[in-house]
Amino acid sequence: MTATETQRAIHAVWRIESARLIGGLVRFVRDVGLAEELAQDALVAALEQWPESGVPKNPGAWLMAAAKHRAIDLMRRDKRLERKHEELGHEQVGRELATPDLDAAIDNDVGDDLLRLILISCHPVLSTEARVALTLRLLGGLTTEEIARAFLVPEPTVAQRIVRAKRTLAEAHVPFEVPRGAELTARLASVLEVIYLVFNEGYSATSGDDWVRPALCEDALRLGRILAELVPTEPEVHGLVALMELQASRLRARVGPSGEPVLLLDQNRARWDRLLIRRGLTALERAEKLGGTRGPYALQAAISACHARANTAAETDWARIAALYEELAQLVPSPVVELNRAVALSMAFGPAAGLELVEQLTSEPSLQHYHLLPSVRGDLLAKLGRFDEARAEFERAASLTRNTRERELLLERAAACARPARRPSPETAHDE
Repeated sequence: MTATETQRAIHAVWRIESARLIGGLVRFVRDVGLAEELAQDALVAALEQWPESGVPKNPGAWLMAAAKHRAIDLMRRDKRLERKHEELGHEQVGRELATPDLDAAIDNDVGDDLLRLILISCHPVLSTEARVALTLRLLGGLTTEEIARAFLVPEPTVAQRIVRAKRTLAEAHVPFEVPRGAELTARLASVLEVIYLVFNEGYSATSGDDWVRPALCEDALRLGRILAELVPTEPEVHGLVALMELQASRLRARVGPSGEPVLLLDQNRARWDRLLIRRGLTALERAEKLGGTRGPYALQAAISACHARANTAAETDWARIAALYEELAQLVPSPVVELNRAVALSMAFGPAAGLELVEQLTSEPSLQHYHLLPSVRGDLLAKLGRFDEARAEFERAASLTRNTRERELLLERAAACARPARRPSPETAHDE
């Protein structure tokens, strides 16, 4: 292998193995920051040695061994320092740690190690932004630069979030054990929220020049699949995986040749990924078989499944989708859910039915700067032939979005409303 190929291999191995490596170290050193430093030291050693020696047959084990050696060196140094303090009559510092315990701590319970790391990274004591940054850093294997680029924020901002997150976890004395029962269920809600937030930013970027960022979707999907194997009896985990698989199946069809957005009803369904659809439907089936009341992710997955099962847009069961949104609204009341229900009602029972609900949402404070409200209202007004009003709504929506591609699409729709002879065929402005 050339030096360049070796470096590529090292970074690929790191992306795959880093979470397991850090997870094992966290259980032993009980410090997220120190565990990551030890793992990074192992990566540096690989970058120094592998170009000369070649990539080992088991690169993950090599990295683990390098991290162990570094941890042992640090512990021995701490013990020497501790003995010096004792000799001087100072208070004992550090912890009595034995090398055999390190092997046991790192080599066993890999599943619990990963689950522990996920729960720590997404701990509710951290802000949402900090949880996202730390999760992508520790579990996604992304660099600070990659995270900053993905979310279009300055690199120093992301670096500060990660540093503060580690400090907050230490100062809050967050337990490094996997909670059980009701406590685990409560903590999982935070984890699922973070994973889906990462996925959504990839599926429909809130800002920037790209309509989608598939790499973020892939990272979120990988985390969701890992979590589903770690807690296989939690229905909502499978519900989230189902939702992400089904939505990810449409990624290729969501973007045109020049990167322009392609809305749901205009997508070429032959480009939908059938493997992801099958995986999504299987995950949804697993969630439903576990029984109990369907949670918000399982309900949203059921909505996505309605689209996935329709061979053409015309075959979509919009009445069922509207009913599912109503069920979702009862479970987690939200004006955004109501807006989505309005779209479904318009498709099932006509634009007037959808517009009636949208009009009730126009005074909702939380939607005042939400670009999809005027976008949906503009779409429904256009379908009713009220083109001047529709144009104003599309222009307002364009002024509110921070995504360049979406702004261009909305301005095109506004312009089409001003050209009676060339008005577009009816379509929904909201793509799930």
